[in-house]
Amino acid sequence: MALLDLAMQGFAVFGFILFFVLWLMHFMSIIYVRLHLHKKRSEVKQPFMQLAGVSLLKPLKGVDPNLISNLETFFTLDYPKYEILLCIQDQDDPAVDVCKKLLGKYPNVDARLFIGGKKVGINPKINNLMPGYEAAKYGLVWICDSGIRVKPDTLTDMTNQMTEKVGLVHGLPYVADRQGFAATLEQVYFGTSHPRSYISANVTGIKCVTGMSCLMRKDVLDQAGGLVAFAQYIAEDYFMAKAIADRGWKFSMATQVALQNSGSYSIGQFQSRMIRWTKLRINMLPGTVLEPVSECFLASLIIGWAAHYVFRWDMMVFFMCHCLAWFIADYIQLTGVQGGPLCFSKLDFAVAWFIRESMAVQIFLSALWDPTISWRTGRYRLRCGGTAEEILDV
Repeated sequence: MALLDLAMQGFAVFGFILFFVLWLMHFMSIIYVRLHLHKKRSEVKQPFMQLAGVSLLKPLKGVDPNLISNLETFFTLDYPKYEILLCIQDQDDPAVDVCKKLLGKYPNVDARLFIGGKKVGINPKINNLMPGYEAAKYGLVWICDSGIRVKPDTLTDMTNQMTEKVGLVHGLPYVADRQGFAATLEQVYFGTSHPRSYISANVTGIKCVTGMSCLMRKDVLDQAGGLVAFAQYIAEDYFMAKAIADRGWKFSMATQVALQNSGSYSIGQFQSRMIRWTKLRINMLPGTVLEPVSECFLASLIIGWAAHYVFRWDMMVFFMCHCLAWFIADYIQLTGVQGGPLCFSKLDFAVAWFIRESMAVQIFLSALWDPTISWRTGRYRLRCGGTAEEILDV
């Protein structure tokens, strides 16, 4: 009995620590978003014509309804010195025609098309980018996914963050306004749960970076072995960031978000993507096994039990009040990341928020159940530490 009491006391302490940590994360991310994102700088850190040259590496595979409009935003950047290196693995990929159309439409833009890739490891994105990386002529490389769209001043914003001690500039992932409930679900996730973890990690010094839009110093990457050194990993963005940090460089976050605007989306695709990301985190960072307790419903149950055990408060009343407070904080967070009016109603937000929170534990358990992932056209078996091997069909 004494041992059970001790265990219950310990769990109650855990509940109160969890409450403090999670709400600290809420407040840090909300305040950071309000102070940093979507802000026009009153002073320019570098004269426009003296901004460093940038080599944009664009990995492409397949087409969707938004591909050409997304790509075109990179051809119309307001930046004095940059090149676009379009990388496609297969000659028969329909993205080849899209690229040729844009190359013909913007002959004055320094842009080239690389087809065929170079097999250096199991990561298909790295293999695809290798010819472009080897041909890059500028000291900064910007790796940016095909589904991202940008504003004319996006690259200026990123290079202004690349100060003397900064080795990597990244954009907070978010989602463009699109039609349909699946789009709302993605926007709610990338405006609430994801930035809460992403921002609070970076504010506290934890290097948390996604590779959707990353500007890096090429000489630092070359010191780490170049892109080849990261071809053994599926989550190449994490290990590239780690290599830069290990060499003493700091990170900075752009004031503009990395705006995802894929023309192909569904609830099933969103769920599969979340499961794949969770599998990668579990294999790279064992502490990810505690991730479910950072989600609203499970955290509210644990904290509610702790409040009942210590203060004899009604557990279900506390659970409901805590979920409501979380819901309001998430809405405040989302409006800050959006930087303007939302394209859906508060009712749509409430439904999408409830469904997303309800999916969280199921997504985590699905990730634990199967250690293999499907990405692009391949299947891979993950190993502890982040490496992987390709599963070849016999």
